[in-house]
Amino acid sequence: MRAQTTTHILMVRPSNFAFNEETAASNAFQSRDGRMTKTEMQQYALQEFDEMVSRLRAAGVDVLVIDDTALPAKPDAIFPNNWISFHQEGFIVTYPMFAPTRRLERRQDVVDAVLQKGFHSERQIHLEDKEAEQRFLEGTGSIIFDHVNKLAFACLSPRTDAGLLGELCREIGYREIVFHAVDAAGKDIYHTNVMMALGETFVVICLDSVRDPSERAMLEKVFAEYGKAIVDITLEQMNAFAGNMLQVSNSDGAPLLVMSEQAYRSLRPDQTATLEKHTKLLYSPIDTIETYGGGSARCMMAEVFLPRV
Repeated sequence: MRAQTTTHILMVRPSNFAFNEETAASNAFQSRDGRMTKTEMQQYALQEFDEMVSRLRAAGVDVLVIDDTALPAKPDAIFPNNWISFHQEGFIVTYPMFAPTRRLERRQDVVDAVLQKGFHSERQIHLEDKEAEQRFLEGTGSIIFDHVNKLAFACLSPRTDAGLLGELCREIGYREIVFHAVDAAGKDIYHTNVMMALGETFVVICLDSVRDPSERAMLEKVFAEYGKAIVDITLEQMNAFAGNMLQVSNSDGAPLLVMSEQAYRSLRPDQTATLEKHTKLLYSPIDTIETYGGGSARCMMAEVFLPRV
């Protein structure tokens, strides 16, 4: 039986968290506010990371923490979901990254550490050679997988290549659902997972970001077809990372929707009430990571769906 959530999460503890100039051009969620030095960014990001891990573990989630290597410096190593995904069919996918500094995050020792925890993988699908062709697909940042129904949702951007998504979907037996999404300024949203989060029985999505009426209608039809209740968030809530959530499960099999404290506080009472009908909510303060990294709670977690040995 296929599962949409897992209790096993990989997280990478940062060594050199910082504002990354290479990613800022296509990530409108990053801020250059200048209030922190690079040393302070790392210090506060480390505290926020450790607090989030603590809260996940206290809730019964199995978190495997891997330390980032000090050299070479990798300012976005805290977001491993962009370069790797682990699938319940027993395969691992490694992805082509837009920014050269982010390509340094791919580490075989991270893959080995996961497998040493008793997981099994039969093959690895390598897409990183597509970087030479300037074709990018940044993992579960670019792709929102509906594992139960074998669907792959993606909004197109410089970091999400439609053709490459199609190639991957044909190889793994998923159907791609492609659309366009923009922010209030009309700029392409850099990753699908900042405007959409898919749970077992619901979807959190900023429909206002999907300006093409036919694409919006198509998405609503798909969600209805597969029984997903829509929790529609505003552009302002999306900017507070309310779309960057991930549903996981704990050791008792109970579903948990993980988000940042900023995202949680941006929700209206009716939205919170709707979500709580489907899942428990868990949040943690990660303001530094969100401000300077331009990513949030979902980006920090790479799900491990691999079968056990």
